[in-house]
Amino acid sequence: MEKFQVIQHPLIQHKLSILRRTDTSTKAFRELVNEIAMLMGYEVLRDLPLEDVEIETPITKTVQKQLAGKKLAIVPILRAGIGMVDGLLSLVPAAKVGHIGMYRDEETLQPVEYLVKLPEDIKHRQIFVVDPMLATGGSAILAIDSLKKRGASNIKFVCLVAAPEGVAALQKAHPDIDIFTAALDEKLNENGYIVPGLGDAGDRLFGTK
Repeated sequence: MEKFQVIQHPLIQHKLSILRRTDTSTKAFRELVNEIAMLMGYEVLRDLPLEDVEIETPITKTVQKQLAGKKLAIVPILRAGIGMVDGLLSLVPAAKVGHIGMYRDEETLQPVEYLVKLPEDIKHRQIFVVDPMLATGGSAILAIDSLKKRGASNIKFVCLVAAPEGVAALQKAHPDIDIFTAALDEKLNENGYIVPGLGDAGDRLFGTK
């Protein structure tokens, strides 16, 4: 599988167009982020391992497939990453959820870590780091640095909208990480926002300014 993948399913593209609109309400924005994350989950989770299991149907005994006991963890980058968690959890309800908190220093535009709370067995889990935006790549790189420092190695990054600069930075810092996005946008502007983008995902999710 490619290390960088744009998931172009028609339903995802349609919902993403609504998500981008200035006049989309906080309630609708929140619902759309959740729905897009769930739809992306089908591709993101495509290579989960399966095992044979013997079951009994109303007709007969048979050997069928089920998910192998691979442990999953969803790790949102706070705040905005929270909006994507429920969509993925609806597909894999047994996954654990960790949190990595970042804020952006408005002068340097660099991310600063303020919280890391992860499942104790994080090094044994398949990890999905989620954040709606991959802009400069700074937050994603720092979050994955944090996970690797704690022994994690099986990590995928999932976002809704990515800038070429962010993809390049993340691939350079962590070439082993699979990156999934619903859209590769044009560029970053001078303020570090994705163009055309969708504005500040955290503010739009939570109704703050």
